[in-house]
Amino acid sequence: MKTCMTLSATLAAFSAVASPAFAQQSNWNYEATVYLFMPETNTAITTPGGRIEGTLSFADALANLDFAFMGAFGASNGKWSFLADYMYNDLSFSNPRPGPAYSKMNASMTTQIFNGYVAYQVYESDAVELDLAAGFRWFDTNTTLALVPGAAAPRSATAKAGWVDPVVGLRARVAFSERWNGTAFFDYGGFEKGNETWQALLTADYQLNDNWVLRGGYRHLSMESVVNGNPFEFSQSGLIFGATYQF
Repeated sequence: MKTCMTLSATLAAFSAVASPAFAQQSNWNYEATVYLFMPETNTAITTPGGRIEGTLSFADALANLDFAFMGAFGASNGKWSFLADYMYNDLSFSNPRPGPAYSKMNASMTTQIFNGYVAYQVYESDAVELDLAAGFRWFDTNTTLALVPGAAAPRSATAKAGWVDPVVGLRARVAFSERWNGTAFFDYGGFEKGNETWQALLTADYQLNDNWVLRGGYRHLSMESVVNGNPFEFSQSGLIFGATYQF
């Protein structure tokens, strides 16, 4: 039976430790976030025989989802913050006829992403905080894209590998009022030819009470690498809505 755990347990790496009150803390504070990520997913593998690519909308992802889990945890103490974010997706889907030579494209895709960051506050005012971050992104995939024959013979490509990319990032938080705040986060990594990753996140945050923060915004995540000699591309873009518990 297919599950839809993404609806209640997806998480943004950055939002796990964004504090709506910009006061310095002398002790440890912790936050956990769950949210609904509503992305369009794009995957492509380029082989000597040509490029095979697939696109999956969020609505189709719900219909084709086998299993998903995403969650994160953050800790902060004074100017220092530590972030951890894990995301797992297992789904299979088909795209309509990709061209006159094929009848359709079938895809099966299992991905795992783990982000880890250490952030340090470099600027603070009454309304603005700015942090620099450094860490890593672990990406593991088992993806198969298969073109079902029409006029041409069948063709398929598989990317099965895992790797770790170093990343650096920048986080900005702005207080608009006592309850409303904005968060922006960007990271970039890979730093090798044919190997690149980046992420961008923008949210509006509402302090519901002393413990709960509601968030909404937009996130983009992109991965490019070479797997078994073939260029591999993966990206997700979409709206996010979530809740953070602070303790």
